[in-house]
Amino acid sequence: MRLFRSFILLLLALAAMTLSSTSFAQVAVGVPITIAPPALPVYAQPPIPGPGYIWTPGYWAYGPYGYFWVPGTWVVPPVAGVLWTPGYWGWIGGVYVWHAGYWGPHIGYYGGINYGFGYVGTGYLGGYWAHGVFNYNTAVNNIHNVNITNTYNTTVVKNTTVTNVSYNGGTGGTTTQPTVQEQAVAREQHTPPTALQLQHEHAASTNHALLASVNHGRPMIAATSKPGVFSGRGITAAKGANRNGPHPGQQHAHPPAHDGQPGRKEAPHE
Repeated sequence: MRLFRSFILLLLALAAMTLSSTSFAQVAVGVPITIAPPALPVYAQPPIPGPGYIWTPGYWAYGPYGYFWVPGTWVVPPVAGVLWTPGYWGWIGGVYVWHAGYWGPHIGYYGGINYGFGYVGTGYLGGYWAHGVFNYNTAVNNIHNVNITNTYNTTVVKNTTVTNVSYNGGTGGTTTQPTVQEQAVAREQHTPPTALQLQHEHAASTNHALLASVNHGRPMIAATSKPGVFSGRGITAAKGANRNGPHPGQQHAHPPAHDGQPGRKEAPHE
């Protein structure tokens, strides 16, 4: 059993090393992560910066000092017609492994994680493309600050009993498995995260206040209007965040000593 586990870990490490930097969030390549990521924080979606942006939910990434929060943010897609499939943590061979998000013509499998704002665990209820234009569901998108006419309103049922679990498999994780359609999407051509998305995660990894060991799962910077902008207007904090803790814009200069388909349920993130 120990030999089998070592073999699995070796395969995971080799697979991680063959991936490009776009498989972000798995910072500690080859390090077995046996501690589950914290629950997803509850936060409000900041206003959209302008037309053409698509919401990408926040997630827990892993670095040299443990888990850190990467704030949800609005992102301009790399090309028209693509949607964002969020990444997710999965329990494989006795360790937690990050499966990176990607852009593609259809929403793929993301572990059944209910990220909120239209990402209900399977599919996406926040909008759709038509004739090269993205149409926003105003029921789950905060777009009232700008003049966007390509909208509709389809109610998404909010499940107030959701525990905001952030990983698939293992003890306490989601049990959702890929559907036939999601398995087909996995074989489609995908586009990796944009340069701004990569910069956004890197900036989060250097921010002391975003470490789970510091914010205890309730980051002051839970979401931002634009990638990499962690101060000023357009910043929303997690519910119950400690406003007396580290300043939202504080950088990690000194490391710590240790360490659309109606009817589905929406997590209480809004």
